[in-house]
Amino acid sequence: MSPDGKGGAGGRFKKAVNHALERTTGHQITRVRVEPTRRHRVNRLVTRPTFIIAPVRSGSTLLRVILDSHSEICAPHELHLRTMHVRVTEYGQRAVEQIGLDERALEHLLWDRVLHRELAASGKKIIVEKTPNTVFGWDRLQEAWPRARFIFLLRHPASIADALGRVRDGAANKTFDESEVVERIREYTEQVEQARSNLPGLTVKYEELVKEPERVVSGICRFLEVEWEPAMLDYGAFRHGPYVPRLGDWGPKIRSGHIDSDIVVPADDQVPEALRPISAAWDYLS
Repeated sequence: MSPDGKGGAGGRFKKAVNHALERTTGHQITRVRVEPTRRHRVNRLVTRPTFIIAPVRSGSTLLRVILDSHSEICAPHELHLRTMHVRVTEYGQRAVEQIGLDERALEHLLWDRVLHRELAASGKKIIVEKTPNTVFGWDRLQEAWPRARFIFLLRHPASIADALGRVRDGAANKTFDESEVVERIREYTEQVEQARSNLPGLTVKYEELVKEPERVVSGICRFLEVEWEPAMLDYGAFRHGPYVPRLGDWGPKIRSGHIDSDIVVPADDQVPEALRPISAAWDYLS
């Protein structure tokens, strides 16, 4: 017999101890067989991704390309992970249940694989993902990556509404109802604030990003634990993929390759009533 306690001297010693215990206490030492259980294991290829949580038209594409200009940061175009779903058929359901998974957990594995593919192709060590509609599923990101980092990008809600209205008008060659745009921005900004209230992370304001890019971006680098690289601000000198609709901003400002600091902050009386609470919460009302 092998020397693992099942026989030989080890086995005889165990029997002698048990015999003595039983004689004096009435009890024996018995090895309890523990059946292995299948549990959700958070094993990720990308263990600590960073997500930019931001409303639409908040400058997230600008922040993305600035970060993507860093030698160690991969910031791809919007990946829309939240829209990638898994559907398992009858026999597949039985199979994945046996290994402790379900469709939700499989989606997390899929998302992780997509991030890893982008990161590996870049040859860098950190990935930062930004998709505005992620604000409606921020809790899934935390569930999928318990060690994820979050950057909350804020912009004056009235400015966001104005920018979205102009983009929609230009895209459809028609005028959208202002109340529809305002309501959409209210939904986005409130979700961002909910995420900011429940997740740890770094808050950045778009207005400060374009006015003081070195200060703001160097702070983000510290948050991501990488060295600050001044060349990041000249994002036009790097390749970031095409600027196309549905994958981020595609307008002339972002295509210019330069940070445009010429912005106008709306006056208090220009803020729609529905956006005043969130504007106040983000310190945009005087």
